[in-house]
Amino acid sequence: MLIAFYLLPIDPRSLFLYRIDDDLVSSIYRKNAGTDSMRQPLIVKPGKRLYLYLLAGIVAFNSSVTPAKAGSRTGYHPISDTSTAPNGNSYFSISGKLSVYDSLHLKAAGLSKKVFTMALKGMAKLVKTRHIKDNLLAIVDFSQPSNAKRMYVIDLNTYQLVYNTYVAHGMKTGKLNATSFSNKISSNKSSLGFYVTGPAYQGSNGYSLRLQGMERGINDGAMRRGIVIHGADYVCEGLIESQGYIGRSWGCPAVAPEVSQPLIDLLKEGSCLFIYHPTTAYTSRSAFLR
Repeated sequence: MLIAFYLLPIDPRSLFLYRIDDDLVSSIYRKNAGTDSMRQPLIVKPGKRLYLYLLAGIVAFNSSVTPAKAGSRTGYHPISDTSTAPNGNSYFSISGKLSVYDSLHLKAAGLSKKVFTMALKGMAKLVKTRHIKDNLLAIVDFSQPSNAKRMYVIDLNTYQLVYNTYVAHGMKTGKLNATSFSNKISSNKSSLGFYVTGPAYQGSNGYSLRLQGMERGINDGAMRRGIVIHGADYVCEGLIESQGYIGRSWGCPAVAPEVSQPLIDLLKEGSCLFIYHPTTAYTSRSAFLR
């Protein structure tokens, strides 16, 4: 006698492991082979015990697979032009941007490659974690005197030095040279470090640009202090000719009135600003430079 088991389309989780013995089988469900050609019989000789390892294997396999949730896409990582790739590397490449320095002859414009590289390093962290604009980089180099054009606005994608202009430091930061910095309210000093630009607005200094300081204990008081980019009449070559340096602010990186509006409109809402000075009080503390 032959014993036939038909493999039916059933839920493997409802199965149990059966032992078939010739003295236990008295009757068998039989199917007419001609009525369902898709069902193939599994033939077992009588007098043998059979463990249905195949069914046990199905159960084990089924329990090891975790189905994806509805609507999910396994392995899918949304990517924007300022986000990190699935392998963890940002699309913002420092090495890829370094060529901008030589292409724009920034050394001749007074910006050292060391400062430019520092700016790129901090910007890369902001691009990766905060999804800011990845093309615009503004650098204020307070290692230069105020009678030099020490503000640089660079488009890293189009290789353009959009602005190279004068910028003021705080009145208690120094006269010709910036030497002292603070994060405290009413200090009238400049704050160093990395900022992200906010919205533009009309304030007591006219059209202005809010700045969010990104470094705790170094410049994170910028909003409370009202540190913004704005135009100021005292940022002019006339004062350089008469006294040797431009006027000073209450801590804001003020620029000349004739460039303030287009510069603000370019940088507003998500650009990186790096205000630099080589003082170890900043360079040794900044997490963005590590």
